[in-house]
Amino acid sequence: MGTMEVDRGDGRTPNQMRPLACSRNILNRAHGSSRWSQGNTIVLAAVYGPKAGTRKGENPEVASIEVIWKPKTGQIGKQEKEYEIILKRTLRSICLLTIHPNTTTSIILQVVGDDGALLPCAINASCAALVDAGIPLKHLAVAICCGLTETGSLILDPTKIEEQKLQAFACLVFPNSPISVIPKVSSSAEEPFEHGIITSVTHGAMPVHDYFNCLERGRAACSKISEFLRRSLQSDSSNDTSKAR
Repeated sequence: MGTMEVDRGDGRTPNQMRPLACSRNILNRAHGSSRWSQGNTIVLAAVYGPKAGTRKGENPEVASIEVIWKPKTGQIGKQEKEYEIILKRTLRSICLLTIHPNTTTSIILQVVGDDGALLPCAINASCAALVDAGIPLKHLAVAICCGLTETGSLILDPTKIEEQKLQAFACLVFPNSPISVIPKVSSSAEEPFEHGIITSVTHGAMPVHDYFNCLERGRAACSKISEFLRRSLQSDSSNDTSKAR
């Protein structure tokens, strides 16, 4: 599929992501925090905990994860409630829940700007904030949105305008190697499954072959995002704070 087919409003090629930026340790009272942006889509994530005790109905033998979504304006709606559920499942799957049993860790997400691909941006922000808080993780989760245009082309990291015109899109979350980011990774059983996928959420009707192409492109893009995330996690947090201003 030639890159000439797609005329993107911002001049990007189909596989080109928007500029990424990440700053951590930006909220004084949170145990961990991050501000993640992909173009003009910006999410602030704050982690509080682990605090003693779990909610009624949660298993006290493992740690509990709570996700609270705060829209840029107005009340939380059906879409945001769905985001909370997807985020909770995704983050539970990457956290080592047996290390702090009978505790609750809260992740609060504040939408600062929504210019498309909001859910992947929130997942990336959450992951950076969990690392900043020192929450034990099996591996990182790295997310991307891949869309199918009306002309049958695939584009990565759509803007809001692009998203509204898409025939279908998939939000994909891949595991990333913990090496050099998360200390004390124990047995090889915790090694990441390179071709695995943590979460996949699709909207609209997408042919199977296009979905597999999305997976392939998404995985390639996520390896770039995880390299970026790794570099930002290794850099000095005082530098990170200055970038946020």
